[in-house]
Amino acid sequence: MRLEDTFLADTFWKRPVTLVRGEGAKVWDSEGKEYIDCSCGYGVALLGHCHPKVVEAIRRQAARLITCHGSFYSEAREECLERLHRIKPEGTDRVFLSSTGAEAVETAIKLARKFTGKKGFVAAVNGYHGKTMGALSLTWASKYREPFMPLLEGVKFAPYGKADRAREAIDGNTAAVFVEPVQGEGGINLPPRDYLRELREVCDEKGVLLVLDEVQSGFGRTGKIWAHQHFGVKPDILCSSKALGGGLPIAATFAREDIMGALKRGEHSNTFGGNPLACAACAAAVDALLEDGLVENARIIGDRLKKGLSNMDSKIVREVRGLGLMIGVDMKFEVMDVILRSLKNGVIALEAGKTVLRLLPPLVLNSAEADIVVQTITGAIREEERKRIGAGA
Repeated sequence: MRLEDTFLADTFWKRPVTLVRGEGAKVWDSEGKEYIDCSCGYGVALLGHCHPKVVEAIRRQAARLITCHGSFYSEAREECLERLHRIKPEGTDRVFLSSTGAEAVETAIKLARKFTGKKGFVAAVNGYHGKTMGALSLTWASKYREPFMPLLEGVKFAPYGKADRAREAIDGNTAAVFVEPVQGEGGINLPPRDYLRELREVCDEKGVLLVLDEVQSGFGRTGKIWAHQHFGVKPDILCSSKALGGGLPIAATFAREDIMGALKRGEHSNTFGGNPLACAACAAAVDALLEDGLVENARIIGDRLKKGLSNMDSKIVREVRGLGLMIGVDMKFEVMDVILRSLKNGVIALEAGKTVLRLLPPLVLNSAEADIVVQTITGAIREEERKRIGAGA
């Protein structure tokens, strides 16, 4: 802790815990204390920590070949691409591999500009797409944006869930509309049932691209491979990362053939994208997702968590919402004390803005673990409720 606090850049809010081991839905700290992890490294360990198929794939590949630049062909990359082709979003034909969600979004920005010849974008209020300069330009929160202005010009924001307002924001310079099918960082916000379909129609009408950011909501998290499948739409471009590598950094930007074909050789590349180690992990992660019944488990256990949390009937909880194992508890007060109290009692949770407690547990979470999560979170909220009522808040 001392070395991180004195030498590492001070850009993360730190929990007072050193994690040393993980297995399935649980992690252990340096004192041997056990936690149920409903953070998953902000959604990365979706398959659970150290999934055996992923560990074995990494071990085998690490002993064989760790680095292979994209200017050479790679057997590991071939296996990864074959698996990604099985789950590719309907309507997309090609994929670009990188390492992070922000990189996937940056790729989508460049693709949209190159394909359309236009420079502007429409994004959603409360949307989050990353902190690199292009992705940050599409991110709503002023606390992230303002210190780094000026950002990309021509970006407009429309209220999430209102396709008519997106239509009004589109002009002759708009290349694409960027949206999360379920907003993560912005508060686990679900759109109205017809929103994405209407947005698709608006984009077709105006001749602009629809880019779906599924960095957090994709890869089985919501009870389907992709969250947009709940709403019956097809993207022109889709961004994915976080859970895609079973814990290792990998990202994928999927696009239609004609859109991806707009990029010529040398116009967009990277050093680590499609490296053998990450590709081997990704191939194993897709196998685990499809073979272990994890997408269906996300739906079943997600329903159990939402029902259990909704039953607490707390005076300081506005709403429990989510899809699958992407759940938000919207409260009337800031949630950090509840998060720290839950951590003390053995459950790791996240925030999504100041007032929403976010749960992103792994898809291997079982019923017994889910019930412990409900009991722990409920207890933490009850204690906060007593404190607030006692203080006359």
